[in-house]
Amino acid sequence: MSSYRSLARNHDFTALWIGATVSELGTRITTFALPLVAYALSGSALWAAAAEAAYLVGMVAMLLPAGVLADRIHRLRLMRLSLGSGALLHASLVVAGVSGRLTFPHLLAVAVASGLVAGLFLPAESSAIRRVVSRDELPTALSQQQARQHIASLLGGPLGGALYGVARWAPFAADALTCALGWALLGRVRTDLSPEPRADAARSRPARELTEGVRFLWAHPFLRIVLCWSPAANLAVNALFFVALLRLVEAGFPAWQIGLAEAAVGGFGILGALAAPVLIERFPTGPLVVLVAWSFVPLAVPLALWNHPGALALASSVGMFLNPAGNAALGSYRIAITPPELIGRMQATMQAVSMLTIPVAPALAGALLTLVGGRDAVLALAVLTAVVALVPTLARSVRAVPRPAEWTTLTTPVRRPAPAA
Repeated sequence: MSSYRSLARNHDFTALWIGATVSELGTRITTFALPLVAYALSGSALWAAAAEAAYLVGMVAMLLPAGVLADRIHRLRLMRLSLGSGALLHASLVVAGVSGRLTFPHLLAVAVASGLVAGLFLPAESSAIRRVVSRDELPTALSQQQARQHIASLLGGPLGGALYGVARWAPFAADALTCALGWALLGRVRTDLSPEPRADAARSRPARELTEGVRFLWAHPFLRIVLCWSPAANLAVNALFFVALLRLVEAGFPAWQIGLAEAAVGGFGILGALAAPVLIERFPTGPLVVLVAWSFVPLAVPLALWNHPGALALASSVGMFLNPAGNAALGSYRIAITPPELIGRMQATMQAVSMLTIPVAPALAGALLTLVGGRDAVLALAVLTAVVALVPTLARSVRAVPRPAEWTTLTTPVRRPAPAA
């Protein structure tokens, strides 16, 4: 595709994408190893889960302030500050591990702090992408982001497990190294990523700027629907897959079979990310999003009737293949219709709200398994997924979004503020 070729020639996008990809691989390695190390240090499954939750809490807590910062401060400096801080944080765990002084409180503190610096990175990256690529290239650029996430997820677990087998501190050494490499690669970005000039920048307050972002989201019909739908969809779909995984564990399937099923999920995601630009270009964005919202509902049937790793792989096929196209289309359209000076706050608010329900998904899955059993838990979550899918289906503001080539007819030119006197 021409968009792939043009992005391949885009020096700054390539540097940004490779730097973020390398860093995300390190993050996935640590995310896999973190509960293992926490359990080894504390001897408690509860504290092991708390360590992983601490990272998520730190990231979500930082997103909204980070959105304000991304619209006020040079985005490249924010991203490099995030990666540089991550390298130092994980290096501290390596030093403690090598010297035999690694403790659980130290690990927990780094989990929280690394979540905070990860949250700092995300809105700045979204704002940077809008600056370094054209509007026509946005769907392909965000599709490549989806591919990055699935590749990192697919490789992070095996690499994290292998490194943990070498030494408890080895996964953190890999994360420190990838953060440092990402920091260096981002230094090759040449585009000016400073914030857009604003006439009221000198007298505006962070709280007021955050409120501006929320007001913009709520005032736009499409963004308002997505803001309400995303957390509900994340809860339903994640809980569905957690139930499927827990049923496999309860049934006594060996870890390698469950691992292969998870690898299939990641593989379908990668294939879907590669196909996403074609799907986004050929199909209207609104109907594509509605199709993705419904894609997991019929796939719950094999999960309910057949408790086997093969059923999980089969059930993930269509949904995970279409999911990157839906995410990239939604993200591209959101960025395309948002004034540049609000992108950081818009993305931060959307990400924070959509992630709020993810920590609840395992609890919902466990409760349903305990109360109604595996098959009925899957069917109940399939019904919940269908109810949630009705939200974009019934929303005309979502259904009416056309293909990217026609997005310009739905957006108005951004008014630049007059220079301050």
